[in-house]
Amino acid sequence: MDSPNFLANVYFGSLDTDLIHSYREQEVEEKTREVIAKFAELSDQYPPQVLEQAGAVSKELLRKLGAIGFFGLTIPSAYGGLGLSLRQYLEVVEEIASRDLALALLSLAHLSIGMKGIVLFGTEEQKRKYLPPAASGEMIFSYALTEPKTGSDAKNIETVALLSEDGTHYRLNGQKTYITNANYAGGLTVFAQLDPKNPGFMGAFIVETSWDGVKIGKEMPKMGLKASSTAPIQLKDVRVPVENLLGRPGDGFKIAMTILNYGRLALGAGAAGIMRRSLQDMVKRAASRKQFGVPISSFELIQEKIVRARVNGYVAEAMTEFTAEMLARDPVAPVAIESSHCKLFGTNRAWDTLYDALQVAGGSGYLSTQPYEKRMRDNRVATIFEGTTEIHSIYPALFTLRNLGKRVEAECPTTASRLRFLLKGMVGKATWELSFPDPVMKRAVRLVRVLARSIRWMLHAGLLLYGKKVLEKQFFLRRVTTLSIYLYGILSVLARLEAARKAGKDVTRESRLLDYFLAEARRARKVNCRVLSSRQESLHHKIFRDLTP
Repeated sequence: MDSPNFLANVYFGSLDTDLIHSYREQEVEEKTREVIAKFAELSDQYPPQVLEQAGAVSKELLRKLGAIGFFGLTIPSAYGGLGLSLRQYLEVVEEIASRDLALALLSLAHLSIGMKGIVLFGTEEQKRKYLPPAASGEMIFSYALTEPKTGSDAKNIETVALLSEDGTHYRLNGQKTYITNANYAGGLTVFAQLDPKNPGFMGAFIVETSWDGVKIGKEMPKMGLKASSTAPIQLKDVRVPVENLLGRPGDGFKIAMTILNYGRLALGAGAAGIMRRSLQDMVKRAASRKQFGVPISSFELIQEKIVRARVNGYVAEAMTEFTAEMLARDPVAPVAIESSHCKLFGTNRAWDTLYDALQVAGGSGYLSTQPYEKRMRDNRVATIFEGTTEIHSIYPALFTLRNLGKRVEAECPTTASRLRFLLKGMVGKATWELSFPDPVMKRAVRLVRVLARSIRWMLHAGLLLYGKKVLEKQFFLRRVTTLSIYLYGILSVLARLEAARKAGKDVTRESRLLDYFLAEARRARKVNCRVLSSRQESLHHKIFRDLTP
């Protein structure tokens, strides 16, 4: 099945090997180092614990952040920004998230999603008007999609924008909630239905918070991220000039989903940074803390936590950078599956790593005077941001099966032709060749082929067995997604290792990280490569019925 999506093609036997071989390592440029160093200085001046106690970022700190280019990292220099590439930006994200996620979110919500629509889809007039103040921090942006009744089901938001009779403006009405940066924002990217009778026919609008009818609510009390602003927004008869529509009428949903790819990448990069910081903490603590007369670093169960953090952080970083390379080639590339994997793998593994870091710290890790509990509270929401873990656990499989189902309907008018199509698809072969001199990388390629065949078999067999109801089989969908994550993780690491090898670097240590990940992937395949429900999944339904009236 020919698809514009990289991973979907891999499932069905085609791999863009040029993307693997042409991938290059990126050196940290001086401009990037300067931003990181300046942010570190400000973070030392305004420690995370102090910002949390204050519950907000002061105007003084906002001005200082603006002065170091914090709000214009990825905005083109022609509009007053620093013009960092996406991969350079993600390097900055890794560092700032590892220091203080609450403060990092100011930039993430502003650059990755808040004003990203203007950069990607804005007219020249819109860019000239809004990007310079966005770059300086004079106008911080928020992304306003989520509503009280609607989260991941974005096509069914209830906010409505109706075009005026004279065609000069839209009348915007609705409510948004859980909006990051809300009380810092001067601008919003707001999504609304353009035709209430046609859900999904949406518009994306640039809205200024100073306009009549825009009301930012009170700060929402949160478990963590105290310094980050999160609030509801009410929109009542807001007059939005037609000039402030991004793209064309009806493009809103596509714009929203494209922007979220960047937000999910930033979360993946932030997760990698958090794992790196946690790894450093664990290594230091394990070497200095003694039990039974020896450092706890000599205990295998402690070593296991440290090794997992190293492997997971390396894989998360590789996945994020590889996806960023796709977007560097095409800023609106269809990377929904890949960015979903980056977000799911990164945020879940970061949460596990934070847990492990506190365990290694022992009793002192539980004290609020140590950084562990704040990091856990702050990062807990990362598994909810930009789509929950549950949504991302089924979305890639759901996305692929929907497209496969449409193809079956279009090409197979009879039951017999449909059966032939699906049976043939179950046994298809890969048409690509990929080889490396390193023995571990060779084994990785073989496992990629096995995983791709397993996914292809499961997709076709699932559609054959369950029909359209396969989209409701969430345990099955999760199994497919799990295999896909390992497939993508391995390919991303292969691209990274090959780039390092071509640059003349010794990749022996990194090959061991890949080998470790391969062992985990093989175990995961044994558990997840099946179409029928397991005994435990079948019992789940019976027990749940027992619990419901």
